[in-house]
Amino acid sequence: MERFRAYRIDQEDGKIVAGFKELSLDDLTEGNVVVRVSHSTINYKDALAATGAGKILRRYPLNGGIDLAGVVVSSEDTDFQPGTEVLVNGCGLSETVDGGYSEYARVDSKSLVMIPDGMTAFEVMQIGTAGYTAALAIHRMEQNGQSPEQGPVVVTGATGGVGSVAIDMLSARGYEVVALTGKGSEEAYLRKIGASQIILRDDLDLGKRPMEKALWAGAIDNLGGDYLAWLTRTVDYGGNIASIGLAASISLQTTVLPFILRAVCLLGINSVDTPRELRHVVWARIGGDLKPRHLDIIGHRTISFDELPDAFEAYIDGTITGRTVVEIGS
Repeated sequence: MERFRAYRIDQEDGKIVAGFKELSLDDLTEGNVVVRVSHSTINYKDALAATGAGKILRRYPLNGGIDLAGVVVSSEDTDFQPGTEVLVNGCGLSETVDGGYSEYARVDSKSLVMIPDGMTAFEVMQIGTAGYTAALAIHRMEQNGQSPEQGPVVVTGATGGVGSVAIDMLSARGYEVVALTGKGSEEAYLRKIGASQIILRDDLDLGKRPMEKALWAGAIDNLGGDYLAWLTRTVDYGGNIASIGLAASISLQTTVLPFILRAVCLLGINSVDTPRELRHVVWARIGGDLKPRHLDIIGHRTISFDELPDAFEAYIDGTITGRTVVEIGS
């Protein structure tokens, strides 16, 4: 196979160095399936890895990109014949194995998911790891008894990729969705994708009591820290809190009272190491009852592979709303 282009992240003298490189398949990490990549995405995690703002890679060098979609060109696994349209999200991409910022990827077939019927490679990357994480959170919450009849679900970090898709999916399922955001200018956007109420972080009184007035039937949290602690104190009896992110803090200072007196459940959501069977179940739901209705709004931003290096800083600065798709190849 001819050489191809990849956006490669390396470490030199303790500093992150990233840029386009010409590679061959022999340069890639091991795998039993080769995929011609058509699309990838940008996630906050990708920006941390590419800029060195966070320690994401566990080995160097690696191609960036925790998502990819494309077509199988060669395979040692009979379940994935050449021509099969597939996606990968998480599964160690751009952490322990080469990621999706490459015209070709070599991956373990255990990480592959066939693109759901009726969806395209572009659409599944509009969703990507962020949307998959939102779907996994909702799936876990509903497995644990969450239902629209219980009352409103609050989503923190609402304008980000996970938050945006979560709002869309919850609304489509019949939930009343409350969006918590620091971006007052994005109220119209949040209402368009399904939020019925907007709360600004600057207007929030987090309180100090072990339990505050019960406000929510459930929550999806992208922030952590004081906001997650506040959610434990304000979610009503039997409600679920899906803990997804740590944009505010990795800490959690609360008491056991909400878990005992209100039977609140705190669910940890790990989208990277999801067991294969569960991953397939969740992606099937994304192609079915959890399919977002407003991808044209949430995932409206598309950039070329050449534009990738200049796109990360906005994620570090927190100025991005929704999702970005990267067109890798035809």
